[in-house]
Amino acid sequence: MTASVLVLNAGSSSIKFGLFDISAGEPALLCNGLLDEHEAKPRLVAKSPSGETMFETQRDASDGDGGHLFADVLTLIEDRFGDHRLRAVGHRIVHGGPDYSGPVELTEDIYAKLEALTPLAPLHQPRCLAPVRPIKAIRPALTQIACFDTAFHHGMTPPANRVAIPRRYEALGLRRYGFHGLSFEYVASRLIEIAPEFAAKRTVIAHLGNGASLCALRDGRSVDTTMGLTPLDGLVMGTRCGAIDPGVLLYLLQHEKMSAEDLQHLLYHESGLLGVSGLSADMRTLLASSEPWAREAIDLFTFRAAQEIAVMANTLGGLDGLVFTGGIGEHAKQIRAAIGERLAWLGVRIDVAANDAANERINAEDSAVSVLVIPTNEEVTMARHCAALLVS
Repeated sequence: MTASVLVLNAGSSSIKFGLFDISAGEPALLCNGLLDEHEAKPRLVAKSPSGETMFETQRDASDGDGGHLFADVLTLIEDRFGDHRLRAVGHRIVHGGPDYSGPVELTEDIYAKLEALTPLAPLHQPRCLAPVRPIKAIRPALTQIACFDTAFHHGMTPPANRVAIPRRYEALGLRRYGFHGLSFEYVASRLIEIAPEFAAKRTVIAHLGNGASLCALRDGRSVDTTMGLTPLDGLVMGTRCGAIDPGVLLYLLQHEKMSAEDLQHLLYHESGLLGVSGLSADMRTLLASSEPWAREAIDLFTFRAAQEIAVMANTLGGLDGLVFTGGIGEHAKQIRAAIGERLAWLGVRIDVAANDAANERINAEDSAVSVLVIPTNEEVTMARHCAALLVS
């Protein structure tokens, strides 16, 4: 009997999942899909690697705490892939804090420690942890594994991981962690496969989506990133503000008399592209709009992205490669072009035709910087981590 792992990648209202065969080294996708709890009737859709729908069902929202959807997934695995022994379920956990630099089995003690990190990622951590208990109730003996978005950046050293506040707070874990690590790790591995010479080059990966951040790579390792203690820092995002003058926050607290809860909601849910445009957090909607505020939101997005890429280049001492990934990075040619234009002074030149076609390599021949588009796959990274932990 061959072995498999199920990985769950939780978002704000849905959970992407993938079932992988881990018997032959590199994980091989058996099926993937979506558990969508956003609709009135929560929906499960599973597809084959070729994209054909294998299974689809809906449940009444009153059916319980969501565990029924996970039961449906496990039943699907047993019915369709009975010759694959399910060894574990892997969970994308956004924040691992200072203690976790790699995947770990989810025990009650570790679960409690990760739950305690919720203030550092209030939008994400509860969603990531939500499937753990329902799955344990359904399959108590099934191993569950935490795979961390912070782990890829765990090797960052001062000054890149420092916060300029009194040192006594560092002992409380207040430092820069970075996120999107599962995505950056996957893209870094693909980059070496595509162009092995990048192993020793100074590269910035731009993960641009509803959440967005950059990673500065040296020798395939993260040495700097734009997100910090929380996923709020850095670039302009769909509904998150990114880097902001702390004085703005003090003003809102002291003079607008906002509560901490209201301020948190503003920064996580009402800011970013949505806040600036007053229209939408979806880049596709903004690119299709002729509204002036939509154009301003796009302009701010590309301005901040180019600005922070220059910061990452400073950390690296130059820039040899720029890689676009994530929903916006992979699909929005206008955004790639605009960022490239802003970085012309760094030697970035994007080939218009290659960019329009979303080729793997989109830099012009006279570009001093190699520019690539590499689709990310966090689920493959998670499957790799689970497989490695199971054989360790």
